[in-house]
Amino acid sequence: MSTFLAPAHWPRLRAHAAELAPGITLSAVVAVAAMALGAHYGAPVMLFALLLGMALNFLSAEGKAGPGIQFTARTLLRLGVALLGLRITVAQVAALGWSPVLMVLVSVAATIAVGMVLARLMGFRLFFGLLTGGAVAICGASAALALSAAMPAHPLKERATLFTVIGVSTLSTLAMVLYPMLTHALDMPPVMAGFFIGGTIHDVAQVVGAGYSLSHEAGDAATLVKLMRVAMLLPVIALAAVLARRYERAQGGDVPAGPRPPLLPWFAVAFAVLVLVNSSGWLPAALVQAGQGTSQFLLVASMAAIGMKTQLREIVTVGWKPVALMVLETAFLAALFWGLLQLS
Repeated sequence: MSTFLAPAHWPRLRAHAAELAPGITLSAVVAVAAMALGAHYGAPVMLFALLLGMALNFLSAEGKAGPGIQFTARTLLRLGVALLGLRITVAQVAALGWSPVLMVLVSVAATIAVGMVLARLMGFRLFFGLLTGGAVAICGASAALALSAAMPAHPLKERATLFTVIGVSTLSTLAMVLYPMLTHALDMPPVMAGFFIGGTIHDVAQVVGAGYSLSHEAGDAATLVKLMRVAMLLPVIALAAVLARRYERAQGGDVPAGPRPPLLPWFAVAFAVLVLVNSSGWLPAALVQAGQGTSQFLLVASMAAIGMKTQLREIVTVGWKPVALMVLETAFLAALFWGLLQLS
């Protein structure tokens, strides 16, 4: 490390930073605009970032912004996912009790399994089912980005990721409006209503909005259950990494001699470490809050960068099957979690 940071290497580092700066700056500007629009209109920030990025997609192929856009869409995305660990503590999970934890474990695993099965039945790759099922089951657009980062390279991977982000953001917004009315219609008590909302709505922001629109008690319960779902991101990333290794081994034939790649990508390990460190209480509250804000900003910026790399016509030609897949996954999760609540 000391040799790499020696003065002789500084010109190369400065040149590399200068190469990345235009694309990173552009992605950051789009992220700021998306967050301002999201706050003003109360709409999903990720969706704004994606749409604004797609409007500027010509910049990824022309000019000097390309390398920085690619760096933001890949490396900064992984850093943002790692910092998601600062949202969770072991005490928050323990405070739920065993019943909600088991409901979350069952619903997340079952939704992902159903997504993978339906994807194969509809003629899609297994990874697409894992991507959409994980986004629906865990934490929406953030989960889609995290799982996509752990999956093997494929010509259609970014297109599938973009579609998943659009679909899960749209469905999450609809659920934020409809699910509170559904809890009223089913005459759920506040805590049960909070569990249902936290266990079924996709994105964290929409869970908070829907939960606290009912009551403070329902909002607290919804947030805690949602954080438990976010904690499921780590084992699901591990699953994606294992499947990716098997896929790459099958594609490449015999695995060459040498050190084996890690089971988990570095950002998943960092996620787990930050959960443990955050649970210890050693970190100042201001630092935790700053890390959470940084994570959100990096994810929004990476979503903008991914949008800049994609053509709109690639999204509008996906057909009805992917839409049906995500709607079915969403309906399955809601029905399953309601059933589990009745049994608890």
